[in-house]
Amino acid sequence: MARYIGPKAKISRRFNEPIFGPSKALQKKNYPPGQHGRVRKKKSDYAIQLMEKGKAKYIYGLLERQFANLFYKAAKKKGVTGELLLQYLETRLDNVVYRLGITPTRRSARQLVSHKHITINGKIVNIPSYALKVGDIIGVREKSKASSAITEGISSHSHNKNNWLEWDSKQMIGKVMSLPHREEIPEKINEQSIVELYSK
Repeated sequence: MARYIGPKAKISRRFNEPIFGPSKALQKKNYPPGQHGRVRKKKSDYAIQLMEKGKAKYIYGLLERQFANLFYKAAKKKGVTGELLLQYLETRLDNVVYRLGITPTRRSARQLVSHKHITINGKIVNIPSYALKVGDIIGVREKSKASSAITEGISSHSHNKNNWLEWDSKQMIGKVMSLPHREEIPEKINEQSIVELYSK
């Protein structure tokens, strides 16, 4: 499936946030890219809503159809639609692998999953969009535990910052303890704007 493979700095500058991690370009040029990037114009509500949706899609690495499907799934469920949408995004397998600290980025997490390095409840799963449930156990495949990509990723990344996840660094096993509440999701996304956009 198609993924964004263009310049990461350009996307970070568009939203004025480090979408793909720390960016030197964002520090040097904290204005949008392009000929008229320095010209500050007041954005319409619709433009703001589109930007919030675009930001969320880039952060979690989803295409429009995938993102829309998750939104409509959240809209049908009882509860606050915006928070439910973020919960669906957060409990995707690739995002949880990233949150557990197994890899430094969601992109590398997606690659680990696709290459069959990750297990769920003891079984190999290679679907990055796999929806995890409370109680699911995420592990590194036994043959992959010695992989330099994984050992370096784990050693260089901080762990246990997420109360809804549990991580055992010795066994390289994580567990979904609960669904994340909005205050446990650090991304600066205005989910209400996304809800308003899809509700038009």
